[in-house]
Amino acid sequence: MFLKQTYNILCYCFSTLILVSCSIQKFIPENELLYTGADLNIETDTVIKNETALKTVLENALYPKPNSKFLGMRPALYFYYKNQKERPGFLNKWFYKKIGEPPVYLSDVQTNETEKILRNRLENRGFFYSRLASNTTKNDKCKRATVGYTIKLPTPYTLENYQIDTLPEPIYSAVKSISKAALIEKEMRYNLDALKAERARIDANLKEEGYYNFNSDFLIFEIDTNQYKNKRFNLFLNLKKDVPLKATLPYKLSKINIYPNYDLKNDTVQETVTRYNNKSFINNKDFFKPKYLDPFITLKEGDLYSPSDSKNTARRLSSIGAYKFVNIQYEEIDSLTSDSIKHLEASIYLSPPNKRALRAELQAVTKSTNFAGPALGVTFSNKNLFKGGETLNISANIGYEVQIASGNNTGLSSLELALKSDLTFPRLISPIKVDHNVFEYTIPKTKVSLGTEFLNRSQLYTLASGTGQFGYIWTANKYVTHEVYPISINYTQLFNTTRDFDVILEENPFLQRSFEQEFISGLTYAFTYNGLVSKKRHKFYINTTLDVAGNSISLLGQTPEDGGAKTFLGAEYAQYAKVDADLRLHFGLGKDQTLVTRLFAGYGLAYGNSDVLPFIKQYSSGGPYSVRAFRIRTLGPGTFSGGTNNNGTFFDQTGNIKLEANIEYRFPILGYFKGALFADAGNIWLSRENEALPGGRFSSNFLNELGIGAGAGLRVDVQGFVIRFDLAAPFQDPTAQDGERFKVSVDKPILNFAIGYPF
Repeated sequence: MFLKQTYNILCYCFSTLILVSCSIQKFIPENELLYTGADLNIETDTVIKNETALKTVLENALYPKPNSKFLGMRPALYFYYKNQKERPGFLNKWFYKKIGEPPVYLSDVQTNETEKILRNRLENRGFFYSRLASNTTKNDKCKRATVGYTIKLPTPYTLENYQIDTLPEPIYSAVKSISKAALIEKEMRYNLDALKAERARIDANLKEEGYYNFNSDFLIFEIDTNQYKNKRFNLFLNLKKDVPLKATLPYKLSKINIYPNYDLKNDTVQETVTRYNNKSFINNKDFFKPKYLDPFITLKEGDLYSPSDSKNTARRLSSIGAYKFVNIQYEEIDSLTSDSIKHLEASIYLSPPNKRALRAELQAVTKSTNFAGPALGVTFSNKNLFKGGETLNISANIGYEVQIASGNNTGLSSLELALKSDLTFPRLISPIKVDHNVFEYTIPKTKVSLGTEFLNRSQLYTLASGTGQFGYIWTANKYVTHEVYPISINYTQLFNTTRDFDVILEENPFLQRSFEQEFISGLTYAFTYNGLVSKKRHKFYINTTLDVAGNSISLLGQTPEDGGAKTFLGAEYAQYAKVDADLRLHFGLGKDQTLVTRLFAGYGLAYGNSDVLPFIKQYSSGGPYSVRAFRIRTLGPGTFSGGTNNNGTFFDQTGNIKLEANIEYRFPILGYFKGALFADAGNIWLSRENEALPGGRFSSNFLNELGIGAGAGLRVDVQGFVIRFDLAAPFQDPTAQDGERFKVSVDKPILNFAIGYPF
């Protein structure tokens, strides 16, 4: 039903677009002509620098803008007219609300006003006394009209000399030094925007040198053309009259107050002051130890006022995670030394949230493998645990699943118990002392994680595992984050295996070897550039991860008497290197429409003590965050077709090579409802032949072995919380015979339900 409705809507849209070009004319009132735009013709006797940019500025000033066009047609105008009918219909109403726009007629065009705007833009760019003319071209038969503007440009005024006029000290010396990097150059054409930009630049630099009360409006540029007869001018920078004296003097920070436990509801508590490193910690009550809080504050008593230092301090304090509000205020105080410098008192108000929090989450889980059951998660948080901004998170999860309606597999169950704790210190904990001042943007954090998991799968096995990590997280700037864990340990033990499971392992030596590697010890590093947080129209994201295990521990490994794989403390350890990259491009198309592309590539190499990656380190493909036309973790490896084993649904299809590519067009529908059209392609492979997985080895024919699908999605996006439904159908199935793989199987769609966007 869903596919049929989608098909009907697409057919309606296509037929509508065909009719648009020839159906608008009948809606235009008898005494009106549709305004279709303006032509701009520039005439000049001299060579104009950046004439293309000038023309773009003038074209953007033309008013009004004509109705938008798509492939030579005006669907937005068409749906406006259709919506004026007594019964426009649901689809016409919907399209009108999304893209409709009222008509722009020739009567709406005021050429005299437009000429004034064009003349203003020209004068702001040095073209004084330009001559403008306009004419209208009408087509009464088609009820269309255009306007043409002809501009005759004179020789523009250009700069001969630029100098700073007489200003009082000390601001004169400051402006003189700042002007060495001026945006204004000799021979440049007069440009009002450039003068405004230079004024703003000087103001920003003055504030960084302590001029707390200065304002860019206090500066004025004066032009003298009387010295020349060839349209050249001298430019002078001066202060306006009646500028306050305090605006021309720098300010120093004479006192810094920090309120580490500030209560917004009660700010009249009796003050208790602790001095540390020339800063006053007020009403602290040992809430946050000054020695731990002080490195986050870049403001220093005796330094000149600096907006960037203030911004850096606020950002660094917010990055601790122990405060919900950070507020820095400045107050002028009486001069303590002379009239050549002023003084400020800085007060930093830090408001913490509730120290402890408890969150519980109950879920009903259903999977494409016909497993279903409840899951309960509980998380306890404690912020500022040791009075140094530390954050402790302890989470416990319990989940039970049972397989239903799956033939011989009905009744299989899975019980999972997990306990994990994360302790994050907002500072570097290292045997080597590091000065926190070398980190300008944020101070790196130290993270310690411990976890254990118990998994019992009926009729198969029981698996227990423990993990431990120690490492650092550093946000280098607004976009770049580094994560490095020099200590990363994982220990797993398989026991209580059934005869059925033993048979599975015997038939698949690679799977058996992946479970035998009980001990994993190594280093992981991740680099993330997240340009999605920028305000640019087109955005870029990349995440790369390097995971290396077993190299250092191999020095301590022992070779058993039978000459098998080396062990450490009696457990076989894994040795491998794994690297992957996730790239995403978001192209903004306007009106909340985005074209998103993604490319993922990963490769894992087992060596030394291992001939296969541990099972938990292998890749899988398929599912709501991958290739959505195939069920979760069932795609591949290569052309291998699983499902012959009665218990096979318990195992993910895995490999050590992975390639995926996605493209998705996202658009708004109504309110919180968003839509998407997408196509996915991907698969996993093995770098070595595995007799138990025929067709799984990577080859030069990998493009023909990709799983490809496409579909449509509906998303409910409530302030960033997204519930997603994606319906996808396969277009290429790698498990089919070569030559029969490309087949549009719209009769076998896969419905994906997930939280959050796929990428």
